[in-house]
Amino acid sequence: MGSVGRFEDLIAWQKARALVKDIYLVCKEEKIARDFGLKDQLQRSAVSIMSNIAEGYERGGATEFHRFLYTAKASCAELKSQIYVAYDVGYLDEVKFRNLLEQAEELSRIIGGLRSAVAKKKDGK
Repeated sequence: MGSVGRFEDLIAWQKARALVKDIYLVCKEEKIARDFGLKDQLQRSAVSIMSNIAEGYERGGATEFHRFLYTAKASCAELKSQIYVAYDVGYLDEVKFRNLLEQAEELSRIIGGLRSAVAKKKDGK
């Protein structure tokens, strides 16, 4: 698909991978680790972003890739919401909260830009 040879070369996937790592590290901390439901949702939504970017890219077509990017962006919103929950109940301090939220917001913007580029290709523009 396009001039990128592998999904691993996509900036969106690279940023998603970094965010997954940070989410997993935060989920090892005692407060979140004991909240199995929130921990699971944080990890699942973060991994979903990364996985949907990869899977959509590997489908090989612009229409499929665009659809998977839509799902990845939605998972990004889900993750942001869960980050707020973790902060609101005292599992994250201000610094960790801001860091994770900023990463998720940046990733959402990158996915949005990639979706726009893929939509143009999909629509033949």
